Amino acid sequence: MTSKAKPIKKVVLAYSGGLDTSIILKWLHQTYGAEVVTFTADLGQGGEIEPAREKALMLGIKPENIYIEDLREEFVRDYVFPMFRANALYEGVYLLGTSIARPLIAKKQIDIARAVGADAVSHGSTGKGNDQVRYELSYYALEPGIKIIAPWRDWEFKSREDLIAFAEKNQIPIAKDKRGEAPFSVDANLLHSSSEGKVLEDPAVEPPPYVYQRTISPEEAPDKPTVITVGFKKGDAVSVNGNPLSPANLLATLNDYGRDNGIGRLDLVENRYVGMKSRGVYETPGGTILLAAHRAMESITLDRGAMHLKDELMPRYAELIYYGFWFSPEREMLQAAIDKSQEHVEGEVRLKLYKGNATVIGRESPKSLYSSTLVTFEDDKGAYDQKDAAGFIKLNALRLRTLGLRDRKS
Repeated sequence: MTSKAKPIKKVVLAYSGGLDTSIILKWLHQTYGAEVVTFTADLGQGGEIEPAREKALMLGIKPENIYIEDLREEFVRDYVFPMFRANALYEGVYLLGTSIARPLIAKKQIDIARAVGADAVSHGSTGKGNDQVRYELSYYALEPGIKIIAPWRDWEFKSREDLIAFAEKNQIPIAKDKRGEAPFSVDANLLHSSSEGKVLEDPAVEPPPYVYQRTISPEEAPDKPTVITVGFKKGDAVSVNGNPLSPANLLATLNDYGRDNGIGRLDLVENRYVGMKSRGVYETPGGTILLAAHRAMESITLDRGAMHLKDELMPRYAELIYYGFWFSPEREMLQAAIDKSQEHVEGEVRLKLYKGNATVIGRESPKSLYSSTLVTFEDDKGAYDQKDAAGFIKLNALRLRTLGLRDRKS
């Protein structure tokens, strides 16, 4: 918690333009008497970003203190793609769409804080969630002496009604759907959308259809499959159907294919880093296709030892991202090993998209380790002597035979 003993003169706020961060903006000014600088990141969340500027101006922020940055390419290139090289899944299923966005937002906040000479940074995450940890671990890693203000942990408000009353008193506009209890909470970026809370809090109840933001239902998807080809270079997707695309445009293209075919829905009860279980509904249409394609590309270009080691490292790597340790030395060490494994992961993967499924139907690579000569049931022209397998099996069975003999004696 930031001490009030030393006055804070300027603070950089991660600002969405929504009700909660608008309340925080006004609260920061009233509580600390500080000049507030707003930062809004365009991560492909959809909708207009400029209204955040207009709202900040309306709430008294100087034009020179409003920062809005289009980070879509940087987000996919430097955060999403490195994560997908690892095939990262938290608890076996979650593609980490929210987790991977937080370190980039935090990094930009720190950059702005340095540029404007701010004393502190602030975010709108609650004291019950993971995001407060992700933001603050990133802040401290990048600027060890930075002061952090987390209003949800500090202020006197106890309920949504308290927030609404504060907003009305301070003439902060309230969208009609924000009056009273919101049906659920949504976070979105180019990789995914996540929905939590309220109508989703009972894990035994199926999510209502209106919760889904980015995909049509598999039942409503076309009865005809869609076939696409994804090209790879050094482990990163670089083209769709032979067309070279930038990282952000490629993910957006896969999102469109996934949306139209009902791909990427996930209903998950996960273990938060702070200790509680939570239920969320996630939609990652393009990411789900990308994961299937990347694993298929690795299947013919990675050696068995490298592939199996990657699979052993993956849960730890995914955990580090989920917990907020993107800027930790252990994540960077794992990333170096993962990136080394991707040097020859190149070629094309063909997928069939149909009613919620992304099925691999072909893969080819100039760096392929697959040999039809070795695996054929026909004449392999002496490439593999099957008699060699007998010695291989006996050597591997030696310890098992020794154990068996001992157990027979006893």
